[in-house]
Amino acid sequence: MRSTGVQSDGLALPSQVASALFALIADGEIFLRTAETVGAIGIGVPVGGALGLLVGVWLGLSPRAAQLASLSIELFRPIPPVAIIPLMLLIYGLGIRMEAAIIAFACFWPMLLLTRDAVLGVEPRLIEVARMIGLPRHKQITKIALPAATPRIFTALRLTLGIALIVAVTTEIAANPIGLGYAIISAGLSLRPETMYAFLIWLAILGWLLNAGLIALHHRLFGAAYGEVAP
Repeated sequence: MRSTGVQSDGLALPSQVASALFALIADGEIFLRTAETVGAIGIGVPVGGALGLLVGVWLGLSPRAAQLASLSIELFRPIPPVAIIPLMLLIYGLGIRMEAAIIAFACFWPMLLLTRDAVLGVEPRLIEVARMIGLPRHKQITKIALPAATPRIFTALRLTLGIALIVAVTTEIAANPIGLGYAIISAGLSLRPETMYAFLIWLAILGWLLNAGLIALHHRLFGAAYGEVAP
């Protein structure tokens, strides 16, 4: 930035950032990068979230299984997602599959823990009555546990999606030459701060839109009362 004699390779005028953002929109690059990032999230979140949901429901309904799995959970859950980048690179190489695998790993743990807690929060008497009348386990899950825990599970999904966006961009900055994260680091290293800030603003808008969409869906499905307590 050059203004009143001040020069900086890390700053840019708001007008320059706006111009860069419009240029990225006009040539379509920002949509290509967004599609790459969202594509990896679109694979990783359903895989990791679904596995976390299934295991969480199982642990919530089975105290013995929860006790046996507690050590494994506490051992593997603290592993930072970026720490498995080298392993995923060896398995998948560069690209969306590698990034999606890391996102799935990151999303698995919060979905598991929050789903488990949501199922544990279901009124125990409902489960006891279901067992007394001989309701099969799968119907205990589909007819009682999941319907009662669904609002809290949906909140877990919102949290998981936010984590997925962070992990996706971090992975792209650190190792994967695709998506918004790579575009941000490339612009910074090539001394184009206006482009870097333009991508950052777009990333903020994307995160806001994803969260706003989930909030609207949450309110539509469960009412405002549940939406207000969500993070």
